[in-house]
Amino acid sequence: MSQLKIYNTLAREKQTFVPMEAGKVGMYVCGMTVYDYCHVGHARMMMAFDLIYRWLMESGYEVKYVRNITDIDDKIIKRAVENGETLSSLVTRFTAYMDEDTAALGILPASFVPRATEHVPGMLSIIEQLEAKGLAYKSDDGDVNYAVRSFPNYGKLSGKSLDDLRAGERVDVNTGKRDPLDFVLWKAAKESEPAEAKWDSKWGRGRPGWHIECSAMACSLLGERFDIHGGGQDLQFPHHENEIAQSEGAFGGPMVNYWIHNGFVRVDNEKMSKSLGNFFTIRDVLKKYDAEVIRFFIARAHYRSPLNYSDVHIDDAKGALTRLYTSLADVDLGTQDAAVDWDEAHAQRFREAMDDDFNTPLAVAELFDLASEVNRTKSAATARQLKALAGVLGLLQRAPQDFLRAGGGQEGQGGLVEAEINELIAARADAKKARNFAEADGIRAQLVADGIILEDKPDGTTNWRRA
Repeated sequence: MSQLKIYNTLAREKQTFVPMEAGKVGMYVCGMTVYDYCHVGHARMMMAFDLIYRWLMESGYEVKYVRNITDIDDKIIKRAVENGETLSSLVTRFTAYMDEDTAALGILPASFVPRATEHVPGMLSIIEQLEAKGLAYKSDDGDVNYAVRSFPNYGKLSGKSLDDLRAGERVDVNTGKRDPLDFVLWKAAKESEPAEAKWDSKWGRGRPGWHIECSAMACSLLGERFDIHGGGQDLQFPHHENEIAQSEGAFGGPMVNYWIHNGFVRVDNEKMSKSLGNFFTIRDVLKKYDAEVIRFFIARAHYRSPLNYSDVHIDDAKGALTRLYTSLADVDLGTQDAAVDWDEAHAQRFREAMDDDFNTPLAVAELFDLASEVNRTKSAATARQLKALAGVLGLLQRAPQDFLRAGGGQEGQGGLVEAEINELIAARADAKKARNFAEADGIRAQLVADGIILEDKPDGTTNWRRA
């Protein structure tokens, strides 16, 4: 196994990764609340852990990767009621949209994708254990709350003390809590809520709070303690802090060995989010840009760093990815996919980068160094190494001409489609044969104006790509 180091949010430092069981990794990542389309911020989170998942497997680990779906939540209930549809109908539709978006971006399916509503009995069991230990209580309004001050280590993940939290609290309209810092584990049913949002419990009809869902799903599929827990930086507090309080309060001992959090996507120095109204859905972005361009745009930034979203940055990513594909375009790669030669110098540096807290910017830099070598030598072996190494990140796996002719966007988007381009190239060839060079130059100029770059080959054929 590799000498992988991971930045552990809990320890606030990089630590050598040592799995609980040799050769195996259990990883839980907080997934989507499915009531709307996924935006680029969601894509960044799922991509970050897709790259981590891929590298763990490439490193020889057998990975049990769990990414949950939250399918019961205030926002889901509100949206379903507004739409006049059932919760299950809303959830099923947006889960399908999410799956379409992640597949387009090349995000691998997780090993398990549990839904919160499938694990309500497990949630109730944990709440009962917390109540028995004096960490949970039923309030006068029927909710069951977690008694934060009764858990000594609360705040260890976020680094927030109870005094800090108390000073920054807002006025809580829920007067049923004994302490404003307490959080809900079980919500008492409201008369106005649909029947499918209510379950029976010893405390009365109701539904789970958000935080308890992940404690139950993670425990059910990975056990009371597991290797890696991940999610967006915004979940560090209070969601992951509350997960620790629940799971460690119920079971005793550490819940997770390594906590991993990815950075935000930012637009004009503001976090991208639905609440701010500055978000771009994945499917809207994919109407304009090739999915691999978006994947490359996200992958070449370190997962913990902020990611600045703009058309300028994506256009730059498109140009960079085009350069990589262009280096492969004139080399015969053969029909068989080659495996990475990990003894080769670029691959060794690539591994060192990825073993250093999944440093994809340095890993991608090695791809460009390899591409320069391919451009210089036209070596098929070097080109196959480039393609194989990029494949570790889910990149460069298409036929180069397919990508180049798409131009990093959608075919014919504001320009010519392939059939029209081929007709003009044929007309130009005919004009050249007739020695009508003015017409041939005019056709080339017309194509250039439409963003089509021609490359005449020594054998008399002409390749083309979109600018």
